[in-house]
Order: sequence, then C-alpha cells, then structure tokens
Amino acid sequence: MIAHPDQLRALSAVVEHGTFDAAAAALHLTPSAISQRIRALEQQVGKVLLLRSKPAVATAPGRAVLRLARQIALLEQETAVELGLEDPHGARIPLVVNADSLATWVLPALATVPGVRFEILVDDQDHTTAWLREGVAMAAITSDTSPVPGCRVTSLGVMRYHAMASPSFRDRWFPEGLTVDGLSRAPMLNFNRKDSLQDRFLALHSPEKILDPPCTHVPSSSEFVKATELGLGWAMLPDIQTDEGREAGRLVVLDEANTVDVSLHWQQWAAGSAALDSVAAALRETADVVLR
Repeated sequence: MIAHPDQLRALSAVVEHGTFDAAAAALHLTPSAISQRIRALEQQVGKVLLLRSKPAVATAPGRAVLRLARQIALLEQETAVELGLEDPHGARIPLVVNADSLATWVLPALATVPGVRFEILVDDQDHTTAWLREGVAMAAITSDTSPVPGCRVTSLGVMRYHAMASPSFRDRWFPEGLTVDGLSRAPMLNFNRKDSLQDRFLALHSPEKILDPPCTHVPSSSEFVKATELGLGWAMLPDIQTDEGREAGRLVVLDEANTVDVSLHWQQWAAGSAALDSVAAALRETADVVLR
C-alpha cells in the first residue's frame, strides 16, 4: 500500500478531532476535501477505515492505517526539527501511563528528555496497550508482556503494593488482626472499576470464596492515598508512594507478608524514532533506581 501523506493526515485528523468539520478546520481545508481524501484512501486500501459516527471512529483496518499515519507524521516532525525547518518545540509523543507511575516516578524521568512534548493519557496498567492497538498512543507503560503488532517491549521493573489503612481504621475493623471476616466487612477503596489490585489481595486471604466488601471509588492517585489516610477504606498502595505517610504515622501496613507485585513494561512503536528511543532510555534509567 502506498498512501499519499495528505490522505494519511486527513485520516489522523478526523480520528483526533472527531468530525470531518473539525479535521478540516485543523488542516485548513474544506470538509469536502477531507471527505475526498478519506474516500480515496479507502478505495486504495479496499476497506472501510472510518465509521461515520459522532465522533468518527476508526475501524480495525482503520486503526492499522492510523498507526502508519502517526508513525510517518512523527518521522516527518523529527526530520523537520533536525533540519531546523519547523516546530522548534520538538516532537509531540502521545503515551499512556498507569496513574501510580505517573504520580511517582514517570514525570521526573520525562523531565530529563529535551526537545520532546508529551500528550499523557492515563489508564490502568492492564489496559494501556489498547491505546497502542487503536493507534492513539505511540508508547505505553503496561503490565502486558505480549507486544502489540508493530511494537517492541522492554521490562522496567516491579511496583510493590501493600495493603494499608489509617491506624484508627485498622483498630476499628481489624482489632484482632487481618481476618477473612474483617476483610468481608471492612470498607475498601478502588481506583476505578478497572482496578483489580484489592481483589487480588482479597483472593490471597480467601482463595475459595469471593469477598465483596463495601467499596468507594477514588479515581486519582494522590487522592486515593489521601482517602486511605483519612480512613475511608483500606487499599493497596505502592511502597514508593507511601514512605512519608508511613513514617508520619498516617498509614500502617495491614499485612507485611502478602504483597501484590505489578510488573511494568515499556511498549513503543518499533519504527525507528530518536524521540521515542530517548524517552525509553530516560524511563529505563529512572525505573532502574525506583522500581524493584
């Protein structure tokens, strides 16, 4: 398949902005011109690439072509920057990160990479590769070791989680220590409905019976820790995010022996990109220090 760059830009713009009108405005074209380019690309590929909904959504073949479009755009951007022709702010890289990594070690790593702008997306580490498959992100921090087609994988390390609570919460709900009965009744915190860390810990203590304690969702990493300190529930918290809270006595570990370890990996487009490679190197260097 040899697609014209203008056609690929049109496809990428429609998916990014959601409608033909918005894509046309972004590219300084008419909606008719956008439509003609998309139609010509679909005829060339022989497949429907977009669902004409609001917002417009790429089909499975469309996602494959979208990845190509964004890879070419990144390489064009890097070349232009290297030649000093345009975009003095450098390449823009959309990447998806799990919330706990973003709240602890990722931003300091990204700050060491010059000449790159980021669009940071947040999702659970078990689900971040979906953004790669859809062509939305160029790279992801993920727990998935299986490479997405067109991507390569590098191990980063392990984030260790302990079950924690405030001292008063522990004294109220677990006066005799951590028990299955206590875990079945004590309020629990979840980041969101994708968060499985607490359920994994419950399964360690009750492998034959699924426990279903009352649950509160707190979809922000820093506020999730704060909610635990305030006694809204117990939660699985990463060691690297809770040192200060434990030292200050706002948090206590409920179970030293049983932890949940989350292996993290970096997946990025396999297509050669100096900007992506520099980001990967910075993340690996920081991860070597802060992760297990």
